[in-house]
Amino acid sequence: MAALQPFSPASAHPHLSVPSSVSRPHRLGCHYIVNSSISRCSFSKYARMQEGGKIAFFYNPSLIEISQKREVVTHATIEEIQAEKSIVEGSAKEKMDKAIEAVEASFNTVRTGRSNPAMLDRIEVEYYGTPVGLNTIAQISTPDGSSILVQPYDKSSLKEIEKAIVKANLGMTPTNDGQVIRLTLPPLTSERRKELLKVVGKLTEEGKVAIRNIRRDAIKAYDKLEKEKKLSKDNVKDLSDDLQKLTDQYIKKVDSLRRDKEKELMTI
Repeated sequence: MAALQPFSPASAHPHLSVPSSVSRPHRLGCHYIVNSSISRCSFSKYARMQEGGKIAFFYNPSLIEISQKREVVTHATIEEIQAEKSIVEGSAKEKMDKAIEAVEASFNTVRTGRSNPAMLDRIEVEYYGTPVGLNTIAQISTPDGSSILVQPYDKSSLKEIEKAIVKANLGMTPTNDGQVIRLTLPPLTSERRKELLKVVGKLTEEGKVAIRNIRRDAIKAYDKLEKEKKLSKDNVKDLSDDLQKLTDQYIKKVDSLRRDKEKELMTI
């Protein structure tokens, strides 16, 4: 066997391969590098063994780290983050605006001390076998502060309109003269005011739940973007915090509407 010769790693190719025909010595401290990718190495000795035209490299490493896989981490740009926020938060804001409109419409149906056509907005009438909104088949007006006048476009629907109003339990008894239906608002008793305040409280909570559900769906949209690697975990956290602030603003709007309605109910 030829004498071992010093060998410099600088002269070696980073991907060293040994022909299968090379006889590999089974000695402690002798290792072969076969088709490996080396990220960092520190060797105390390098040697080359040559015998009969066959060449093999072996060494005694003090430290070797071999990396078989690298993970590339990408980060969204500020423009990309803002674009995703604009889509998700913009959609959430639009839905929350509609939720506020729904709360206002619901509050308008709760009678107070003065007559208001909106009190009849939620009433549906069976019209030729199909339930329709009362305000789509009749003209509703308030001739004074204590009465409501319902004038149907089709007088044959008067009976069904009267039946729907009674069923709605608005605290008003309809009077049908064959042409129009008149509703007179009786003075609100203390007991009735308390009942209506409970109704307002229930409608308020329904509005808040609707807004929170919108926030929940928006968070899911952000989570989906994180899974798709379009946003990082930190991005999602920051955007979720902004979404919570937006949600808080709309919850305050609902509370403000509730206070106004309660004040209106308690005004004699």
